[in-house]
Amino acid sequence: MLADYHTHTYYSDDSECPMEDMVKKAVAIGLDEIAFTEHVDYGVKTDLNCGYEAYFEEVERLKERYRDRIAIKAGIEFGVQSHTIPLFRRDSTRYPFEFVILSNHQVGDREFWNYEFQEGKSQEEYQTAYYEAIYDVVRQYRGYSVLGHLDMIKRYDRFGDYPDDRIMEMVDRILRQVIADGKGIEVNTSSFKYGLKDLMPSRAILRRYRELGGTILTIGSDTHETVHLGDHIAEVKQVLKEMGYQTFNTFSRMEPVYHDL
Repeated sequence: MLADYHTHTYYSDDSECPMEDMVKKAVAIGLDEIAFTEHVDYGVKTDLNCGYEAYFEEVERLKERYRDRIAIKAGIEFGVQSHTIPLFRRDSTRYPFEFVILSNHQVGDREFWNYEFQEGKSQEEYQTAYYEAIYDVVRQYRGYSVLGHLDMIKRYDRFGDYPDDRIMEMVDRILRQVIADGKGIEVNTSSFKYGLKDLMPSRAILRRYRELGGTILTIGSDTHETVHLGDHIAEVKQVLKEMGYQTFNTFSRMEPVYHDL
């Protein structure tokens, strides 16, 4: 079973890739399943969020066209902040999402990618605030499937590596909450594209998740163009197996489906 569970197309503001191009590439490289996970980030975006009506219409059309060649899931990536939780709760009741990634892309409507959030803070201050914000959200919000790229802040850290042991107490609280709520985490293989020194989340975090009893785990490339679709997923599956994991997940109607690694 080979699946990519984190992909973006032209329904995300940071991609220009046609959805059908992504499906064609998925078929060509032998994927059994693909989940589209377009961006919705209330608080910092208005008309740049995924247009749900057109999105679901195209997904359904492609499901029918490619039904004998690949399974296609209508997922979404919610960039949730504490003050935007009501908006995501509203969307979850209105639309039939099959899979939801919960991500943290900004705190206090200040984004990471442009370093606005990090500005004026020490490395310890913004690292701590990042994980505290995630914990605050997962304590309140349960309308998701997996927690996306848990230690993503390391993509945007101009000070360099921040030791895992300095954030593990906060990560531990997050993971315990995720597990208690019957949710999961993802391995985001864009760590290879970004040239990071470890997986995302790191091997230390993945080991801790397993130690705590976590079993729900998806793998996704976080691609925004066809060239990175399926990137390093087979390799990551082998790494997870060597770490002691036996299964990974896809989703069906928001319910986890287990597959042998």
